[in-house]
Amino acid sequence: MASEGKIEIESKINAKLDQVWEYWTKPEHITKWNKASEDWLCPNAENDLKEGGKFKYRMESEDGKVGFDFAGTYKVVKEKEKLTYELEDGRNAEVTFSEEDGSVMIKETLDTEDENPVLQQEQGWKSILESFKTYTEEQS
Repeated sequence: MASEGKIEIESKINAKLDQVWEYWTKPEHITKWNKASEDWLCPNAENDLKEGGKFKYRMESEDGKVGFDFAGTYKVVKEKEKLTYELEDGRNAEVTFSEEDGSVMIKETLDTEDENPVLQQEQGWKSILESFKTYTEEQS
């Protein structure tokens, strides 16, 4: 169940909006960047990118001892602009994309959960966004 807290993070990606959107939403790219650290993997990603569509990303440790599905349903899909979704546990998130001087600013607002300290959650989300930034900029 969602708590009342929210996490807000952002990152400036030095790439074109078309590329950023594609890498954020296409399963063949999601599996390359969707991890909080180098000892984690995203071996499978499914993404039905439409309002009411579902997504599911498998995340697990390299040794296979720990893993979980990150899954939910899209509430709003505005191509190359905004995604909002509800996770299976009821938490909500919003991701916005805006072009700024040849780069793209990604901003994420996410409900916190009650199992882990908020700072740990924020660091995890920031690490995943940083992984996305690194992957995308290396492909530019």
